[in-house]
Amino acid sequence: MPLTPHSVHDLAEGVLGCVCAALDAAAVDGVEGALGCPCRACVVPGLPAWDGCDGLDGGCDGGPPGQLTVNVRQLYPSSPDRFPAVDTTVQGVPRCSPPHITAAELVITLLRCAPVMDEEGCPPSCEELSEAARAIHVDTATVYSALWCCLPGLSPNPRRPRRFVIGAQQMLGPAGGCVGLEQRVTVALPGCGKCPGEEAS
Repeated sequence: MPLTPHSVHDLAEGVLGCVCAALDAAAVDGVEGALGCPCRACVVPGLPAWDGCDGLDGGCDGGPPGQLTVNVRQLYPSSPDRFPAVDTTVQGVPRCSPPHITAAELVITLLRCAPVMDEEGCPPSCEELSEAARAIHVDTATVYSALWCCLPGLSPNPRRPRRFVIGAQQMLGPAGGCVGLEQRVTVALPGCGKCPGEEAS
């Protein structure tokens, strides 16, 4: 199945839905520290802005606090035997000769509220810090496991699961009252079947 104009965005939306469902399932199952999928959850263009980790923006209406975003970091040519590495053997030629695989690197960012100083300037208590740490650690494991479980099923061809490589996950913050995680994943998309504007042969 060739790369279409919506292949990248459909993949990003699928990853967002997968992660959100896993976060909600953890909360429903009563996992201690699980907060559920933030009511502010979306695919964003470019780097996400840290403007909704408290759940007060974006029309949350009392839903779980936080902000979950998926954005595309980069696309590059690869091949079945080199994925996820860049295939530098792909060269432009007069006729359209797209790569066999296009690698799409996605970034999943999940932000939650971080404990902050109170009005008297006192730092958060160890209990508050521990509670916040438990919540973000549950988030890290849930996001990580969700990608392993559902990415194969996001393939347009059920008989050929998507190839993917889970990248590094790192903690973010605390900064501006937010703390969270960033998880990267690189997914193989099939190469373009024809040049834009050309009829398939």
